[in-house]
Amino acid sequence: MSDPATVAREYLEAFNRRDWARFKESFAPEYSYTGSDGEKQQGPEAGLAVGQMFAAAISDAKLDIDRIHVAGDTAIVEFHGGGTHDGELMGITATGRKVSMYVCTVLEIKDGKITAEREYMDMGHLMQQLGVK
Repeated sequence: MSDPATVAREYLEAFNRRDWARFKESFAPEYSYTGSDGEKQQGPEAGLAVGQMFAAAISDAKLDIDRIHVAGDTAIVEFHGGGTHDGELMGITATGRKVSMYVCTVLEIKDGKITAEREYMDMGHLMQQLGVK
């Protein structure tokens, strides 16, 4: 069984490698994802879809971990991501602009798998960088 910090690090590194099989393997069958909008999505496929959506919209996206805090079976990860908006993102066509933002994600982990993720980011700041706000 992996500790929460290791699970969190491997999860984000899988995104950076675009290793979608490993990315999806990070999720327990009961995985749930709640984004900054408060909308909750269920299942490993939902988590995979979120990751792939960002990778398709920002094909050179890279996530850099700033800190991982562990509290029991929970990893709180502060990271920043950035890249070039060269694909559609939530209905916004590619702008070619560079974007960068800080994100905090809370990962609940059981038996080495992520059971729940709550991600917090300033979407208004992202939209401003894209020139749509």
